[in-house]
Amino acid sequence: MTQWVENTTGGRDRGPTALARAWGEILVRPRRFFRTGVAPGDQAPGLIFAALVVALEELSRFLVVDLARRGVVSTGPFAYPAIGEFTPGIAVLVLLAVVVFVAPATVHLTAALQTLLLIPVAADRGGVSETVQVLCYAMAPCVFAGLPSPELRVLVTVWGAGLYVVGTAVVHELRLGVAAVLAALPAAIVFGYGFRGFHAVTTLASSSGF
Repeated sequence: MTQWVENTTGGRDRGPTALARAWGEILVRPRRFFRTGVAPGDQAPGLIFAALVVALEELSRFLVVDLARRGVVSTGPFAYPAIGEFTPGIAVLVLLAVVVFVAPATVHLTAALQTLLLIPVAADRGGVSETVQVLCYAMAPCVFAGLPSPELRVLVTVWGAGLYVVGTAVVHELRLGVAAVLAALPAAIVFGYGFRGFHAVTTLASSSGF
């Protein structure tokens, strides 16, 4: 589960340009990306990719709170968390803890859960490493999840969950419907709770009178 490969055959290139290219490819050609860009044991680029997505998403949340305090923007219908009121030094420490510890631990535990769900169904499934990579790259749209728009947050979290389903189908050689069922719980954990998609849906429902 924690294996990294330095000299891979396949997988993603390293470096800022490769990360930017991966972000664009996953949004435009997800099937091709998962088919050619995910390799056994090649977790390092995926985990770095996910760390950057989470860092930018959380940083945008901090900035929204700071700008709202100055009267520049509004946080909209969201009650932003108390971390937005921390001093800059404490906020940086919290951000580092989320990026370095919380996000990778969540990814690996969720990938382990996904593997357990795949065992009875997918005889030719990929390993946990491939599932980690699929989950990391599926987070690509959620770079915008920290902005104060419930509509945008619903869009990007649903998009991310959809990418995860597609990646699960491609990497583990499953029909799309079967992949959707097996990936539903892990997707709910990461995109519904982790990136607060469920909260955005509840906010929209409340504003619509439901």
